[in-house]
Amino acid sequence: MLPIIAIVGRPNVGKSTLFNRLVGKKLALVDDQPGVTRDRREGEAHLLGLDFTIVDTAGYEDEDPQSLPGRMRMQTQAAVENCDAALFMIDARAGITPLDEEIARWLRQNDTPVVLVANKAEGKAGDDGVMESFSLGLGEPIPFSAEHGQGMADLFQALLPHVEREEFTHEKEFYEDDESAPLKLAIVGRPNAGKSTLINRLLGENRLLTGPEAGITRDSIAVDWMWTSDDGLERPVRLIDTAGMRKHAKVQDKLEKLAVSDGLNAVNFAEVVVLLLDSTRGLEAQDLRIADKVLQEGRALVVGLNKWDTVEHGSALYQGIKQALFDGLAQIRGVPIMTVSGATGKGLNDLIRVAFETRSAWSMRVSTGVLNRWFESALEANPPPAPGGKRIKLRYITQAKTRPPGFILFGTRLDDLPESYRRYLVNGIRKELGFGAVPVRLTLRSAKNPFDT
Repeated sequence: MLPIIAIVGRPNVGKSTLFNRLVGKKLALVDDQPGVTRDRREGEAHLLGLDFTIVDTAGYEDEDPQSLPGRMRMQTQAAVENCDAALFMIDARAGITPLDEEIARWLRQNDTPVVLVANKAEGKAGDDGVMESFSLGLGEPIPFSAEHGQGMADLFQALLPHVEREEFTHEKEFYEDDESAPLKLAIVGRPNAGKSTLINRLLGENRLLTGPEAGITRDSIAVDWMWTSDDGLERPVRLIDTAGMRKHAKVQDKLEKLAVSDGLNAVNFAEVVVLLLDSTRGLEAQDLRIADKVLQEGRALVVGLNKWDTVEHGSALYQGIKQALFDGLAQIRGVPIMTVSGATGKGLNDLIRVAFETRSAWSMRVSTGVLNRWFESALEANPPPAPGGKRIKLRYITQAKTRPPGFILFGTRLDDLPESYRRYLVNGIRKELGFGAVPVRLTLRSAKNPFDT
């Protein structure tokens, strides 16, 4: 594992801006208003040849531990306890505040090494704040500008002793279709479906911020975890928690729009997506919209019925949701539906097992021989129609890609091939060749010679 560096500080000092700069992309949400980041977020950082895991944390606030800001602070404290060094960031232009002094006292009481970063120090406006920060008792500050990238060389020198250590080795790199590669599993759904609670239950710790307030999660948070199967085999999983996705017309707040967009972006990086439903609320139109978006992106889909431990008349509810999914997702029927409880842990092991099985189907490649034998039998059982008396000739089919599986069908007059026959072939691929309910792409390609019949 790579060494872990956590960024801490009060709200709105530029922690997420530094995080994005070190990972080389805009992963964390950034805005002028304080308190945007709520959960700790991890990314692979690269700084002038140094490689390490960087953790963005929520702004440290002095609030009741039971309040939302108080629970956010507990997440920050947990991040510092589990890191190899902490970057304590202050706002040089604002100077040292009482909250900065409180954070410094807390950091001095920990064993974690601390690097003091005086952000927003570009120009002369931050000079007084840089000098004032010596009073925090954490050594010499690094004048820095996360927005403009000034001070990177000094940050490199300060982190070098904590990052360049012999016991750290780079993680194994996996090929795309390697079954031993980490399963990239995103959890999506409407607000308050229990996504963060479910992930916390899987991890066995309060890794993600939870509570009764809807919409707590803003950033898409990725957490690496090892799942132990029933036969005792350990397999790596990258769990991705996302912000709750409300109907577009109801999303007015700027930060919520950014959070929903970030969640949709997380779907693109996932292999399997669990659409988590609140069983006490049943299936709503927004759930079908989210599922459709997942399938449009070519991701494998699993539906999780959460809070199942609180449901009455479960059999009738299950059949009702199953039928509604069947009707609403006509383009892909048979999606796995799992009953789970993030509160008690019931059904979670089966959920992960099915997610791995679904990824295997999503990544599968069929041999040319098997594919052609199925194709010939499909044509024999149901020959293509002859609209207007003109025969449509289907010559052969080949698998062009995986993840999601994509096939190319060659023939003549394919523009006249009815959509119903195309669905017949796709359904046959899923059912007969073992692809199950994963998205299957079928591209039609006619012969180049228009006289070739």
